[in-house]
Amino acid sequence: MKRDKKKKQTKSKVLYKKRKIKPQKNIKYSYYKSYKDVKETIEKRYNILIGMIILVMCVLFVNLFYIQVLQTDKYKEKVEASTKNIVEGSTAPRGRIYDRNHKLIVDNTPSKVIYYKKPNSITTEEEIDLAYQVSDLIAVSFDKLTTTNLKKFWVAKYPNKAKKKITDKEWQQLEERKITSDDISERQLERITEEELNAFTDRDREAAMIYTLMNKGYASQEKVIKQDDITDEEYAIISEKAHLLSGFNTRLDWERSYPYGNVFRAMLGSVSTSESGIPYELKDYYLSKGYSLNDRVGTSYLEYQYESTLRGTKNQYQIMPDGEYKLIEEGTRGNDIVLTIDIELQKAVEQILEEEIRKAKDEPNTELYDRSFVIITDPNTGEILAMAGKQIVKEGDSYQILDYTPGITTSPVVVGSVIKGASHIVGYNTGALTIGEVRWDNCVKIAATPQKCSWKYLGRLDDITALKQSSNTYQFYTAIKVGHGNYQYNQPLALDESAFDTYRNTFAEFGLGVETGIDLPVESLGFKGTSRESGLLLDFSIGQYDTYTPIQLAQYIGTIANGGNRMQVHLLKDVYSSDTDKSLTKRTSTFEPKVLNTINTKPEYMERVKLGFKAVLEYGGTGYNYIDSSYKPAGKTGTSQSFVDTDGDGVIDTETVTNTFAGYAPYDHPKVAFTVLSPNIYHYGNNSTYQTTVNKRISQRVSQKYFEMYGTN
Repeated sequence: MKRDKKKKQTKSKVLYKKRKIKPQKNIKYSYYKSYKDVKETIEKRYNILIGMIILVMCVLFVNLFYIQVLQTDKYKEKVEASTKNIVEGSTAPRGRIYDRNHKLIVDNTPSKVIYYKKPNSITTEEEIDLAYQVSDLIAVSFDKLTTTNLKKFWVAKYPNKAKKKITDKEWQQLEERKITSDDISERQLERITEEELNAFTDRDREAAMIYTLMNKGYASQEKVIKQDDITDEEYAIISEKAHLLSGFNTRLDWERSYPYGNVFRAMLGSVSTSESGIPYELKDYYLSKGYSLNDRVGTSYLEYQYESTLRGTKNQYQIMPDGEYKLIEEGTRGNDIVLTIDIELQKAVEQILEEEIRKAKDEPNTELYDRSFVIITDPNTGEILAMAGKQIVKEGDSYQILDYTPGITTSPVVVGSVIKGASHIVGYNTGALTIGEVRWDNCVKIAATPQKCSWKYLGRLDDITALKQSSNTYQFYTAIKVGHGNYQYNQPLALDESAFDTYRNTFAEFGLGVETGIDLPVESLGFKGTSRESGLLLDFSIGQYDTYTPIQLAQYIGTIANGGNRMQVHLLKDVYSSDTDKSLTKRTSTFEPKVLNTINTKPEYMERVKLGFKAVLEYGGTGYNYIDSSYKPAGKTGTSQSFVDTDGDGVIDTETVTNTFAGYAPYDHPKVAFTVLSPNIYHYGNNSTYQTTVNKRISQRVSQKYFEMYGTN
């Protein structure tokens, strides 16, 4: 035993040596040392953790002190703001509109309004009771109450009786989804008898009218109950009892007023009413811009175009715990705008149009004539000083004059020879026409087509006299050269179709067939013919193919007048802030004249056209006496053939003649341009050769009125 034990101990020592294992007492020491190291590490980490916790607590304490003590007012305001119940008042008054001489042409007139805004959770029975209460306090006409409105009121007032109008079988069909709730409602209305409706007194009908108005339109919208002819007593009593008449209240609203009546009225545009709010067709547009459904907005022309400028800011109210409204931010009227229009000149132009149109209708061969247009512009800036269109319609045995000014931007016309200035530029630019080139005014005859001639034989012409006497064939020969054609009398004529693009591209530089940039929401581009037959290119060159609007023609003549710059035509001149009681004292912006493009031609070519236009208004020219020669005018006349449907059967059946005129003065330093169009002034085929001079008379009187007002300097 002892020997074995001794052997084991010896063996263990050998192993310690081989493995370099320390004796048993060293192992105990190592374990102790490791334990001590771990303990120290834990203590260090614990101390670090404690330090971090203390640091975080200090940061939290500092932040809490900063928030609760140093920033207490700031965060109180934030809490109050987040818990405030803020509502907006009604639409604020819009900005005013003035003419170029600062004469007020659109204003706001205050008006009283009694309205209803549906409270949450109100019942039909409660609304009917309110309708009767209000009917006893104010007078509301029920002339516009329809039978359907009255029947719906009967159903709402007598729900049990209305329910009995439907049979058990029909209720069963509704439950089985064989019919709809709309079918049930329709049958209830159908089965209300005349006797039941006749039982309603005037008081009932007045309440029915009020109830109908209370439930008209969007549920969240303010419903105007009465706005016209509100007496002071009615306004006061509803205001006094508003806390008892749930949802009913009063407010001061505004209406647009027009010191100059109907002068320029259509182009000024319209504003929606308090009752209608945003029109349905404009709902998405205005809601995307942050409007409310019951806001009053511009719906057409300048009111629509400059809505963001004219729009006012609404009052901001806080609803207090007791239900009272506290004004926290006062609204402001919208900004004022000044137009380029001279309202006195505009008034005179409209009067001239009315007088001359009526006079023309008393002349023979004017059965199809029904309208004329006038535009007066500054060719150097694109400002429109006056623009008017008038239409005459027969009502019974007399004629009525209607405003047709919107047609200036939306009614394309075949304008005729007035565009020959642009045709000359096409010829010069392409080498198809040279300065001073002489041609004979011979008719052009293409095989299988009628011959094409000038309005009379004009003999030997150069490029100036061709404009002066408005030669068609002079332009035909230019067009044939532009199209690289080989013309022979009564033979087929083949022209390069790209010549149409050449003409249209140059015409577009003058504003013909393209957008003029006028600041109105609607503008037509006119009609562009799709056929490219050779004969039609000749027609195009004399203004007998594509159609153009009056405003395009006005931009065209302005471009020639100023020497080749196509100016953006516009109606806005200035914008003024409304943050002052005094009108027009703080201008915030001005519409700067904008050159859309410059005609791509040589200066000598443009000057040649201007010399031709000067000759047009001299003795022997087609425009002689359109403008008094003392004003040194220049311009171009136009006569075109059109076709109209006289009997409304959709078939064009009658050939008519349209007269146009575009001119400017003085020719050496143009300050004003005139555009006058009169479609369908006479026609053929009625055994009359009389041709009214209405377009010339309008041009004479309008230009004379301008120079009387503005002088010649």
